[in-house]
Amino acid sequence: MNASNAISLVIVIPVFEDFEASNRLLKELRRELGSDIYIVLVDDGSMNQPVGITSLQSASLNGVVIKLKRNVGHQRAIAIGLSYTADRLQAAHRVVVMDADGEDLPKTIPALLSLLDHPDVDVVVAQRRRRVETLSFRAFYAIYKWMFKLLSGQSINFGNFMALKSHAVKRMVAMQELWIHVAGCALSSKLRITTCPLDRGPRYAGQSKMNFVSLALHGFKGLMVFAEDVLVRVGIACTFVALLSIVGSVVAIVLKLFNYATPGWFSVALGILLLVFLQTGALTLMTLMLTGVVRGGLVAKMAYHDFIDTFSHSNGHATA
Repeated sequence: MNASNAISLVIVIPVFEDFEASNRLLKELRRELGSDIYIVLVDDGSMNQPVGITSLQSASLNGVVIKLKRNVGHQRAIAIGLSYTADRLQAAHRVVVMDADGEDLPKTIPALLSLLDHPDVDVVVAQRRRRVETLSFRAFYAIYKWMFKLLSGQSINFGNFMALKSHAVKRMVAMQELWIHVAGCALSSKLRITTCPLDRGPRYAGQSKMNFVSLALHGFKGLMVFAEDVLVRVGIACTFVALLSIVGSVVAIVLKLFNYATPGWFSVALGILLLVFLQTGALTLMTLMLTGVVRGGLVAKMAYHDFIDTFSHSNGHATA
């Protein structure tokens, strides 16, 4: 990364098979923010539409294009870009993470940075004020936020579009959760986060690579960050249901002893309650085991260099 004092803003952008949209985004960034920015463009193993150094040069921007050896997914691509950036950050640098499709509008970046100037703020996240999405997507997203709050105790109403101070970047790249879910990592980092209501724009070009299955997987990864909290809440719910089944069994036995139970009712009720008790106990045990596997299988800090194929640097000079 260019250590020039003129550059104070670094923008990390993951790209996967989105050449046209990313090129337009870079030109919009140049138009809105000028040339005193540094772009970290992470090509997440694109085969059909790879991005190259000419994308930065055509927009007259300083930066680097990091080509990965394979597709690692959106969240890991951001983690690699942030890890690369953290190794070269100066205290005065600020970092913005945004998608390459244009839905994160370049003209809204100054609003994020203005809130980041506050001394009691480490991270500013974009909270969507208006979404260009279908009704079904918005309905599922509302259900997801409700379930996330119920299972983890945390409210998540933001994505990857965020601005961070240099020490916040270094803190997050030292966390294993960054490789799973960027927004979840920000929540669990204990950094001081504030929200900035912003509108979401339409895609510049092409179609989204995210389908319902990938969106659901992304949501589950967010819950994995708070695996222990989810375990405790599921365990409490299972214990409560198990206690209710025990109470119900006692009531059924008392009714039977005092001849208030109709023929066949006692055996059916007791059987169902016993089944509920066994299922809740099994669910608690399975949740405990799965949580241990998930958390135990993560390393403290992944070596991001192992995923990188090549670096290409741009000095901001436009090509003919």
